[in-house]
Amino acid sequence: MAETGGKTIALYIGSLKKGGAERVVANLAGYFCSQGYRVVLVTANKEEEEYEVAQGVVRRIAEPSPDRLKGGRAANFAARFGRLKEIWKQEKPDVILSFIGKCNLMAILTSMGLKIPVVVSVRGEPTEEYYNWWMRFMARHLFGFAAGMVLQTRRSAAFFPERVRKKAVVLKNPVQQVFFRKRYEGEREKTIVAVGRVDENKNHELLIRAFAGIAEEFPEYRLIIYGDGDKRGALLKLPDQLGLKERISLPGNGSGIAELIYKARVFVQPSNTEGMPNTLIEAMLLGLTVIATDCPCGGPAELIEDGVNGLLTPVGDVEKLKECLRRVLKDQRMADEIGIRAAGLQKDYRTDIVYESWRNFLERVMKRGI
Repeated sequence: MAETGGKTIALYIGSLKKGGAERVVANLAGYFCSQGYRVVLVTANKEEEEYEVAQGVVRRIAEPSPDRLKGGRAANFAARFGRLKEIWKQEKPDVILSFIGKCNLMAILTSMGLKIPVVVSVRGEPTEEYYNWWMRFMARHLFGFAAGMVLQTRRSAAFFPERVRKKAVVLKNPVQQVFFRKRYEGEREKTIVAVGRVDENKNHELLIRAFAGIAEEFPEYRLIIYGDGDKRGALLKLPDQLGLKERISLPGNGSGIAELIYKARVFVQPSNTEGMPNTLIEAMLLGLTVIATDCPCGGPAELIEDGVNGLLTPVGDVEKLKECLRRVLKDQRMADEIGIRAAGLQKDYRTDIVYESWRNFLERVMKRGI
């Protein structure tokens, strides 16, 4: 175990409901705790379906009690602001690592005057994460007060002014050890799979319609989309409308995703925007043949060399996605070669290297201070 000097690391995110950033937070909390740090994990609420938090991690809830939220919008904001500042005063972290949108802004604002360095983590396309003019204004200016910034891709740095970019590093997402295994070399299941939150941005409708366009050519194949979200109800009706009810399924959140997709023929990431998509990384580590949209802010393009270890397709282009699916389903030898090269990503995502990069960066921030 590393020498930590009794330091406290606070991790702050809106929730631990299942999603990419939430999984990263849960993984980091467990790692830092295992290294001897005191870890405080702060979320707005505690939900029913959450990622599991390692034993020893201190959990704090930032949402004020209902009796403190009886005023108007401004009064409720003040109550939330005060509650979060109260947590920082009580826990006295040596560094705050915050994730996503408004949480990054709140972490900076509530820590002012407390001499606690804040590292903000931007997980997606900045113009999507900061989706209106005032949030973009606040992010570009407030981040100048952060002690550091973690980005998913090099391309996303262009959103920020130079004084903010100087504080930024690109750190890889820690991945669960279960995805580091020998590539499956047997006969693959005749399935096309996708994993992720079923919402507008993930655009699983694009994949369903692309599959429908080739389904007659490949009658033995099925499409399975694992995940839940506000679009799942509507998408559940689409296979029946397309006459493919028996061949397209959306079973919801799957338990043990590594096992569920391990033998699949193709993995597809059809999103409109992505930071550095965990599910795509995991599929590549397993050695699946992957197809992903070349979407902002460039995560898939940083992982995939088109035609070498995966295929890139334009955002929202159903015809191009159909072409990619035909290509890998017709030429399975080529598909396997792509999957073998995808599995080479394992060396870049070794858990010890990735976790150590996060630890080293936060240690530098704590040493430097605000």
